[in-house]
Amino acid sequence: MGKINPLVIGDFTVEKPVIQGGMGVGISLHRLAGAVAKAGGVGVISAAQIGFREPDFGVNPLEANLRAIGRELEKAREIAPHGVIGFNIMVASRHYREYVKAAVKAGADLIISGAGLPVSLPEYVQEAQGECGTGKRTMIAPIVSTAKAAGVICRMWDRRYGKAPDLVVIEGPLAGGHLGFSREQLKEYGADTEDVETTFKRDLYDLEIGKILDVVKDYERKYGRHIPVVTAGGIYSHEDVVHHMNLGADGVQVATRFVTTEECDAPESYKQAYIKAGKKDIVITKSPVGMPGRAIVNPFLERAAKGRIAPERCYGCLEKCEPSVTPYCITSALVHGAEGEVDDALLFCGSNAWRAKRIETVEQVMADLMGE
Repeated sequence: MGKINPLVIGDFTVEKPVIQGGMGVGISLHRLAGAVAKAGGVGVISAAQIGFREPDFGVNPLEANLRAIGRELEKAREIAPHGVIGFNIMVASRHYREYVKAAVKAGADLIISGAGLPVSLPEYVQEAQGECGTGKRTMIAPIVSTAKAAGVICRMWDRRYGKAPDLVVIEGPLAGGHLGFSREQLKEYGADTEDVETTFKRDLYDLEIGKILDVVKDYERKYGRHIPVVTAGGIYSHEDVVHHMNLGADGVQVATRFVTTEECDAPESYKQAYIKAGKKDIVITKSPVGMPGRAIVNPFLERAAKGRIAPERCYGCLEKCEPSVTPYCITSALVHGAEGEVDDALLFCGSNAWRAKRIETVEQVMADLMGE
């Protein structure tokens, strides 16, 4: 294809149509988000237990997280004063409403929301905008993986709020972290093997992307405006970007590729875990969230496979979590990774993490994705 066009999301024009995917805990904070926004993409801060470094996080995680939302956005703005910067906020979070409102009041340009259907996202954003009275509009984007999910969320937003998404993110089965697919669906797409590069049925999922685009077009016609669609999951190279743009996407969301950058907020040991990983080290595991996830095999996952790892304390992170029966504490497992204790951590990653061979800069990654 020829020149890649900018991504337009409401009032924002993004020079390079790349959204950096949110990665928590502590992997995409102000440094990475600010660097991507400065380089011409959309920087995304993960709100997942974002306050884990606050001194009172262990006793008051909610307040610690709310403070950190504003602080991380402020620091990202210092890096990219004119860039587009948003948050990824999980629907499965216990204090989802509070986190959404805090992000809006802090001045987020965009909220991307998945790990469940963000049915009430428009309501919470509207509440926050009314309370802060700034007049700034925060764009909102659901993450969907199927045409059925896209239809449900668009229909519910339309009926309840008279609103359509400002952006739709389609996350495919090669993504990292929590996946919007059952184990059976992953198997159907050939995305649950040790060699997804060979077994993944890309043409089959491309058909699903086409169906999601058709759903979105129905609401474009109803609301008389273009609703940009961004695809995600396994996007690592310029060729991947071109493929998805040719399908009809307006842009791409990339996460794994940014982990092994100088600017990524992850510690060096976390980045090196990606660089050292081979294809066979990347597996599908079940998260305490109740969804399949993709991660790197390490001593922690091996211990978790043998039996329950009882939590030492509860951080109140998930809406649906029973500390007495959960297989392990996902907050502790992810925080260990953010603190560099990679053998005791849940190391989420995308299917292409094994392709990382060196530490790059965000500018280099953006240039490569754009084919520059």
